[in-house]
Amino acid sequence: MNDIIKVDSLLPNSYVEIKDYLYNNLKDIVFSNRDIIFICIGTDRCTGDSLGPLVGYKLKNISQNKIHIYGSLENPVHSKNITNIINKINCNFNNPYIVAIDSCLGKINNIGKVFIDKKPLYPGLAVNKNLPPIGDLSITGIVNIGGSFEFIVLQNTRLYTVITLADCISKGINHFILKVSREMEYINKPSKINYLQKNKSL
Repeated sequence: MNDIIKVDSLLPNSYVEIKDYLYNNLKDIVFSNRDIIFICIGTDRCTGDSLGPLVGYKLKNISQNKIHIYGSLENPVHSKNITNIINKINCNFNNPYIVAIDSCLGKINNIGKVFIDKKPLYPGLAVNKNLPPIGDLSITGIVNIGGSFEFIVLQNTRLYTVITLADCISKGINHFILKVSREMEYINKPSKINYLQKNKSL
């Protein structure tokens, strides 16, 4: 099983690769009844940095007992509040598994690609923010080319690129959640035999 994968958000059904990766790596976490928290990092005030909030916005109506979404367009998780958010999560959850989602600058041939890796990410690195690493697993979308003048590059990133990445990531996460939710329902559902045995004595 690979620790890292690269997914092209422009390809049809690319979200399936994200769904499969998450399922293969997180299903045991779900079935052990451990909380999984998706932290969608970024701000809606900068196009290139709005990937996380867009993903959170698309997932905000997800309802699953042990899966939680932090960060959205309404309530973004960004450099100024992320430390407080992490502290609140650690107070409210016992040993949660954290998936951190953020935009990233990279090579020109990787623009529009999604990278998933079983390691933390460093939010704000592109704009020289000194923040602690976050996540047991990271999902990053390459929104533009890295190099110099990173803040200006992020400000001038195409919204189309960010939206395409957000659609791909959120759809992959959504289908992962749907799959594990169905399996949890099946596992917890009484069998037909048990049902008949129970009703024999009535």
